[in-house]
Amino acid sequence: MEFDASSLRYNEAGLIPAIAQDNETGDVLMMAWMNAEAVSKTLETKRVTYWSRSRMSFWIKGETSGHVQELVDFRYDCDQDCILVLVNQTGAACHTNRRTCFYTAVRDGENVELMKPMED
Repeated sequence: MEFDASSLRYNEAGLIPAIAQDNETGDVLMMAWMNAEAVSKTLETKRVTYWSRSRMSFWIKGETSGHVQELVDFRYDCDQDCILVLVNQTGAACHTNRRTCFYTAVRDGENVELMKPMED
């Protein structure tokens, strides 16, 4: 049975959360939004494409930064309302130039920075 991007369950804005996970390490890299067309573009090109809510336009990860996400596997959850993309990540995934957007933890009630920005 061929996959149809419209079969996923999008929110009222036509978006679905997409979590990017490093295929090699299993690290959760980031979360962003996709619409049905971004899903289709991602599957077609194997370059992860998101929908930017602030710019109201497509955002191909790495298009300007060079920090590309190459699609390895595309999965969705049991409710069909969340996407997991396993990727080969080149460079930083976070716009702060960190490997992952999840670089802050709360430990003993305090914010702890887990990693510094990557060197250029």
